[in-house]
Amino acid sequence: MEAVIFIGIQGTGKSSFYHERFFHTHVRINSDMLKTQNRLRVLLNACLDARQSFVLDNTNVTREVRAQFIAQSRAAGFRVVGYYFRSDITSALARNSERVNAARIPDRGVLGTYKKLEIPQRSEGFDALYYVQIDPTGEFQVEEWADEV
Repeated sequence: MEAVIFIGIQGTGKSSFYHERFFHTHVRINSDMLKTQNRLRVLLNACLDARQSFVLDNTNVTREVRAQFIAQSRAAGFRVVGYYFRSDITSALARNSERVNAARIPDRGVLGTYKKLEIPQRSEGFDALYYVQIDPTGEFQVEEWADEV
């Protein structure tokens, strides 16, 4: 059983990465889709109780937010894996501007999330941690983690 936690600002490819890598094996838990924190908790608890692997496809930019999910997942016996989506703010804003209707986040929202971003560390309780980046051809590149200071 695996709890995957995505970390990164809007427009860095998190949902696309989920569809490419985890769609057939992990339940997607996403606040945009579920609309309320109560629904998110219900689905998260259902996955934990059913011992179903899942991906938490949200920004999860602060240690405090990640800590609650890591603690619950580890207590339920899940392996906890983090994927940090690296992107410069200019690229993230450009990708976000290509979204349509409700999928597009106002620039101030993306900038606000960027200001809150706390780079994850393995010591938060991750069993594994990876960098993800979109290369110039649009492909995802995944690299092993090296703790940043």
